Amino acid sequence: MSDAAQPTAAEVRAAAEAVKTALDRHLAAVERRSGEDDPAVYEAFNELAAAAETYDELLYERHDEVTPFEIPGGEEALPPYAGPEEPNSLSVLIRRDYSVVDQQRLLAQAERIEAADGDVGAGEETAGTVHGALGVLFGEYEPDEIASRHKEFGLEEGDSTLWVTAADEPAEPGEWLEAPFDQVDPQQVVCRFDVSAVFDDDADDLDDDLDDEIEDVIGLDGDEDLEPLDAER
Repeated sequence: MSDAAQPTAAEVRAAAEAVKTALDRHLAAVERRSGEDDPAVYEAFNELAAAAETYDELLYERHDEVTPFEIPGGEEALPPYAGPEEPNSLSVLIRRDYSVVDQQRLLAQAERIEAADGDVGAGEETAGTVHGALGVLFGEYEPDEIASRHKEFGLEEGDSTLWVTAADEPAEPGEWLEAPFDQVDPQQVVCRFDVSAVFDDDADDLDDDLDDEIEDVIGLDGDEDLEPLDAER
């Protein structure tokens, strides 16, 4: 970035003041909270997250420095909530990714389901293909049961996310069935919950970094492993 495009020192200072103000508002909202899911606390949290992100960016652009703050993953990916304060309708959107890691197990399970239903004649056409077997599986079991038993069906879990969105009024019957996920407004998302192996990788990286630091302090050369303390010594 050129010097002309860099933020001024005054802009960085103003961003820092905005963070201080947002901190005060967040604390005040927490102290006045009316319940566990108080929308005022969510709003103050999002405002604080946005202010901290802006300050962090300007600080880096101007001074090549960063803050030690990190906003939890799900919230920082969403814009500030702008939905109704007292929603009369909720929508729950769920995405779960799977990999087919054992086709034979999947096909066998689908054939067993069709045999139990007495539809043996159509088994070879339906359960005999991977996409047909998946249709049989998801037609027989609820998504939550598949999630808890995925290994039985030859599947491996990937990332998953759950979004709760708010609205003033419920949708009309059949209104969104042709395109159920096309009209999701991120500003209507009350909360979201994400599961990903990347979070585990981050934790493992932190553990590895900590081990490296400990080894440096106690003088290990990297080829020796840390051993647990013997409680009897």
